Amino acid sequence: MALNYIWVGFFIVALLVALAKWLFLGDTLIFKQLVEGMFTSAESAVMNIALPLAGVMTFFLGILKLGEEAGVIRVLAKLISPFFSRLFPEVPKDHPANGQMIMNFSANMLGLDNAATPFGLKAMQSLQELNKKPDEASNAQIMFMVLHSAGPVLIPISIMAQRAIYNAADPSDIFIPALISVYMATFTGLLFVGIKQKINFFDKVLFSWLVGLTAFVGFILWYFSRLSKEEIETVSGVISNLILFLFVTGFVGAAFYKKVDVFPKFVEGAKAGFETSVKVMPYLVGMLVGISVFRASGALDYIVEFLKWMFSFTGINTEFTHALPTALMHPLSGSGSRAMMIEAMKEYGVDSFIGRLSCVFQACSDTILYILALYFGSVSIRNTRYTLWAGLLADLAGVVTAIVVSYIFFY
Repeated sequence: MALNYIWVGFFIVALLVALAKWLFLGDTLIFKQLVEGMFTSAESAVMNIALPLAGVMTFFLGILKLGEEAGVIRVLAKLISPFFSRLFPEVPKDHPANGQMIMNFSANMLGLDNAATPFGLKAMQSLQELNKKPDEASNAQIMFMVLHSAGPVLIPISIMAQRAIYNAADPSDIFIPALISVYMATFTGLLFVGIKQKINFFDKVLFSWLVGLTAFVGFILWYFSRLSKEEIETVSGVISNLILFLFVTGFVGAAFYKKVDVFPKFVEGAKAGFETSVKVMPYLVGMLVGISVFRASGALDYIVEFLKWMFSFTGINTEFTHALPTALMHPLSGSGSRAMMIEAMKEYGVDSFIGRLSCVFQACSDTILYILALYFGSVSIRNTRYTLWAGLLADLAGVVTAIVVSYIFFY
């Protein structure tokens, strides 16, 4: 229901702002900009997102099918069942969704977006099979979506590469602040949903896993903080792609070893990838067009200016407000927030406080509205319950943490 109000709100607010600009500022081009934005976004949703996604989905769901037939998914599910059985009590310990979710989280942490999406969509479909109310998000689906949308990417390679393009003195200097912000966003989302679902965080097994994962993140933080920018890019690139390739060849090899009819089974699973991509097109088109008119109307700019004005009365340093467009756009559109980040680096300087803070904002969470439209749309869920608010709260935690740590590191 929340998505309904937000989506309708995009159009109503855009119309009101556009009318005000036309009547009071004499902006005769505003409606043309809105219409052009609608057509461009609708085309982009299909040509630049859904169709490229179809190819990736087709391949990886075919590979996943081989993993299921070979029993690899069941092995992964058993390995993480002590943790997931407490975090996702509705999901049976040996259910394929467990293995699919862990592969989604792993791909996300490695920054492998193209691989994470097929794994995640397959996991969502598996969770839907357990859902007793097909039109309403289950507890397990909400927990999965919030953890996924918190965007636990360990190494923001694409952002560091963008900083290198603009000749940053040290493109990797946002790594530690970004990792801290990502961790706080993920932890906040997990805590909020866990409390709502009455999960016992003091259970010995769950507590041990959370402490272990925190220690692992700390180790990664310590290890990469000792490397140069070139070493970070090299090591993370090799490890990420090696793990992904091992996933693929491991599933194929295991299926062959188990005497699975490999290629026909691959094709069988691949068919589902194309079908899923076609199914999510209307959801993507609708959401991206709504975001486009909201942004093109200038409503986002007015919100930023209002926040700057509000913070000016607090007496605190308000320089961070110049980076807020990136933070405010990020829950709506990944490409839009990236454009805001680049604009901040151009205007204020790549090594300025604002330029660096914008990069940390871009790294600290995922685009919650896009994620909800894509994943819930793939299984035709209409009532998302509190998923959106949990995701936005996690995003807010990441933003606040990003501001604090960026003042500490860069100001």
